[in-house]
Amino acid sequence: MGIYEERAEQVEPKQKLLSWRTKFAESRKTRPVELLFAIGGLSPTGNVSGIECYNPLEHEWRILGPVSRHRSRAGVAALNGSIYAVGGHDGLVCLSSVERYDLEINEWKRDVASLSAPKQDVAVAELGGYLYCVGGHDGLLCVNTVERYDPLVNKWCKVAPMNHRRRGLGVAVLDGYLYAVGGSDGRSPLYSVERYDPVEDRWTPCAPLRSCRENLGCATFRGKIYAVGGRDDLTELSSVERFDPLTNEWSAVPSMKSKRSQVSLAVANGYLLAVGGYDGVVHVSTVEAFDWELNAWRRFGNTQTRHPGGGVTAIQISSDDLDFSELPRTR
Repeated sequence: MGIYEERAEQVEPKQKLLSWRTKFAESRKTRPVELLFAIGGLSPTGNVSGIECYNPLEHEWRILGPVSRHRSRAGVAALNGSIYAVGGHDGLVCLSSVERYDLEINEWKRDVASLSAPKQDVAVAELGGYLYCVGGHDGLLCVNTVERYDPLVNKWCKVAPMNHRRRGLGVAVLDGYLYAVGGSDGRSPLYSVERYDPVEDRWTPCAPLRSCRENLGCATFRGKIYAVGGRDDLTELSSVERFDPLTNEWSAVPSMKSKRSQVSLAVANGYLLAVGGYDGVVHVSTVEAFDWELNAWRRFGNTQTRHPGGGVTAIQISSDDLDFSELPRTR
């Protein structure tokens, strides 16, 4: 199965992403590397973004190819070496379909079960070998539903709903819990945070954010949850805060250099990276990294293209098993 255009016609990938080597002994020590992938996005003018990969060994983003289906405001997460694009909006309607990108062969596959209902503005995360699709908007209403994907049986099933309806929320996994952070209830941005216990199948309230945020970036870094950017009642935000589970409190962190709503936040190779977003005027391609030691944000280059409403995720791979010379160059 190859990459598909919107007409569902098969398009052969121009080049494989990875070259797996077999000549190394099993006992050889390897150094893990996390590749960062920016997936899709659809601008108001109809321009569609493809797939980009950040190679930390060369500090360079490279365009790998087109997306399988046009998606904006989809959930993006990695599971078992594949990247999943969940739900979203194709410019006309909300989507229930789910696809996975097999990075080993640089192909999209449509062998994943669909969600129970179309949704956009969802958040997706991996926990315990499952994918969780949290909240969203079904085209009419903001929802509080949560679905869990089991890759062994290729099936989504509903679990306990959140206490609040949320779209444009952030999700993060910490200490075996799934946190739902901020978002909007369809009327206004939210301060509230809640966490899901997969053992008890129950959501419980947590300490609220210091600032209400929707379309924020959210990730776990060094044992704490970071909530960055987004939008409040008035404007796009550059402010950042983090949650410490030991104190059960959110505290302020130095702001990013740019305002970023619809920002993607990811952790890769020891960095907390804020990728893209909307600054109130344009969708940006800049990337910022949080320097833990200096407690400050710094510039970290640019993606090749903008990804409005796209998603970012990281996948860890052994550097000894990769031949980066076979990644397609774009500059």
